[in-house]
Amino acid sequence: MTTPTTTTAVVPTNGRLTTEHGSTTIADTVVQKIAGLAAREISGVHALGTGSSRAFGAIRERIPGASASAGQGVSVEVGEKQAAVDLQLLVEYGVPIADLARSVRRNVITSIERMTGLEVVEVNITVTDVHIPGDDDTTPPEPTTTRVQ
Repeated sequence: MTTPTTTTAVVPTNGRLTTEHGSTTIADTVVQKIAGLAAREISGVHALGTGSSRAFGAIRERIPGASASAGQGVSVEVGEKQAAVDLQLLVEYGVPIADLARSVRRNVITSIERMTGLEVVEVNITVTDVHIPGDDDTTPPEPTTTRVQ
């Protein structure tokens, strides 16, 4: 007769996952990036962040070797066993915002809980703007002619 083996549960403490063999610390930025990437996976999310943070991100992308931050438009608070997330979204025009928010929230919670073991207690979503196709054309407008000289 074999005896069952016992395992020690993983208990998050201050962003730490502790077992009898050691501990793993998860930085806030890790949770922030997971949330940002999970939100971007949902169709209808055009970008994250406010207009100024997206403009700064666009400038950063043009610098060789730099890249846009996966955590842009995301702030997190990580406690002993739980995490809370705030997202700022730019959504595509025509997408039902309530349905989009529900999908984003579900994906963010699932991703963070699966990857970190932390319980996500809330995901607050602020829709900062609606993206209208053709708005980000970089073609300058035709010069206007003046009627008076």
